[in-house]
Formats: sequence, C-alpha cells, structure tokens
Amino acid sequence: MLDAFIDRIRAAHADRTPLIIQGGGSKRFYGNAGEGEVLDTRALSGVVDYQPKELVLTALAGTPLVEIEALLAENRQMLAYEPPYFGGAATLGGSIAAGLSGPRRPYAGAARDFVLGVRMIDGTSQPLRFGGQVIKNVAGYDVSRLMAGALGTLGLLTEVSLKVLPKPAAEATLQFEFDEAGAILEMNRWAGQPLPLSATAWHAGLLTVRLSGAGSAVHAAQTRLGGEPLHDAGAFWQRLRDQTTPFFDKRPLWRLALKPTAPPLDLGGIEWIEWGGAVRWLASSLPATTLRETARAAGGHATLFRGNAPADGVFAPLSPALLRLHHALKQRFDPRGIFNHGRLYPGL
Repeated sequence: MLDAFIDRIRAAHADRTPLIIQGGGSKRFYGNAGEGEVLDTRALSGVVDYQPKELVLTALAGTPLVEIEALLAENRQMLAYEPPYFGGAATLGGSIAAGLSGPRRPYAGAARDFVLGVRMIDGTSQPLRFGGQVIKNVAGYDVSRLMAGALGTLGLLTEVSLKVLPKPAAEATLQFEFDEAGAILEMNRWAGQPLPLSATAWHAGLLTVRLSGAGSAVHAAQTRLGGEPLHDAGAFWQRLRDQTTPFFDKRPLWRLALKPTAPPLDLGGIEWIEWGGAVRWLASSLPATTLRETARAAGGHATLFRGNAPADGVFAPLSPALLRLHHALKQRFDPRGIFNHGRLYPGL
C-alpha cells in the first residue's frame, strides 16, 4: 500500500508537482488555500496495534477518528485532547497535522502532547520513522511532535502512535450567569484551586464548566461551586468541539490565543471564550492588523480561523528568526516544496 504513495511522491518531487495532502477533508477550510493535486490518505486506514493496559494505540493516518474512538470506548478510554470533527469524516492523521484540540485541552494536554511516534514519507519519497510506541522513547529533539500542527507541509503522515487515557469515572457540567469580566476572573480563580476542571466556556452571559474525575471529587466540587446542572452536557461539549453552534457560522471568525488572565478586549464583535480564558473566538470584520496588534498586546496572537485570508495569510506573521527556522525545516523535509505549499505560511 505504501509503495503507491512513495511512487506518487517520487514522481511529484521529480516534476515539482504540488500535492495537497487530505484525509476526510473536514479541515479544508483551515489555513491558507492550497494548490496542486489531492493526495488522498484514506486508503491508509486501520488500527495497527492497541494495548489498553499500556494506554497506547497505533493506527494508520487515514483511519477515521470515529472508528478509533469507538474502539477506545470499549475499554472506557479516550483521546484526551478531544480532536474536533467539524462535522466531517475526520481522520487521525488530519487531527495531528492540524494540531487542533477540543475543550479538554488546557486540563489534559494538546494533541502534540499525546504523540509518541510517527511514520511518514518526506518530500523526496523517503520513508521515515520518529519516536516509538512507548511513553518514554525520545532522546534529543522530538521530531514526531513537530508534525503536530505542521498542516502536512513537512511530509505525509502514514502512521501515528498515541498515548490514550481512561475516561473519567464521573462528569458533571454546571452553568453560571456572569458577564465577560466576571467569567474570566472566576475561570482563573478556579484554575488555581484543587478542582477537577476539564472544560470551561463562556458565551452571551453564561459560563459553562465541566468537572471530570472520581465520583467523590466531582460531587464535592459540584456542591462547592453550586450553579445549575446542564443535563444535555455531552451534546453541548460536542457541539462546541465541532463548532456546530450558530455562533461559529459567522464570518470572518478569528481565534485569539491569549494569556488566560487577559481582560475583555472590547473589540465590539460577538465572542465565545474557551480554555479558561486562553482562547477568545471573535466574529469581527475589523482589519487583521488591528486584531493581531490587540492580541499581541494581550500576550498572544490572532488567527483567521474561517473567512477570506488577508494578504499576509491567516496565521500571525512570524518573526525573521522563526521564519528562517521554518524555511530550514521545510528545506530538510520537503526541499522542492511539493507538500501543501503555502498552507501554513506563504512561500512555505
């Protein structure tokens, strides 16, 4: 199976033919527009190895996330970074390449934190392997985690090994009425206390908090915090994870990653806050320069998540030093720039 991919990449390298790496296509909207022929990864499907007692799963990159999560559920385990589906047939490779994580991310870890190893094919058609299938397997620079968030610009992922976690014994979701400033204050105050937080979100005056862990810990925290229980909590967090609520239909939609303690930005748009205040989703038509400068002043950066890309791309421009590093990595893994050209940054 891999031979067909190697031959296709070898020919593209020789002819300098650009390729767009794509699995289920659920994240086509994310990043800058690509160019070239689609290299469909869905033929690379199936679980290679799963050791529930070791909390390790290895699967081919085109394996649908729904199949992986169904298998894990049989053993009351989960992908703790809660990868978003965005309503599509999301695949394991796509979730790692995009590097996007769901509501549990600040409390359990990001997608890259769970990557133990990868197999891939670089831009010269060379099969490569980094990391392994055990939790402590890396000495030196961890190249496997470099693939998380690279949007396929460094190579075609063919196999991924991940650490998985047990599902919590109990969960409860509570809601509180707060204005934006009050919600940010409370989320940060609770984050500094021994509470089993696993997700937080604020929108339109309503703060929603998820508690996960041992039954006694969840019950004690619920009694301590008060609030109103949310009975369709699973559906609420899934809608937020996959951005299927009406708020996320708005364009342009910006994702501002900030210090959690940053005060309200008062930019005038409609907002949804996640991750204890660290992510501010903003529906706004303000100029990209205004939003990026505001985010920088608040200790973070701004990404155009959905909408027409500005001239300098959807991601915040890199400093000269970081840009040189990106060019060096691209040159090492994909010297002729055939993979997802320009998807991450213009010219890469």
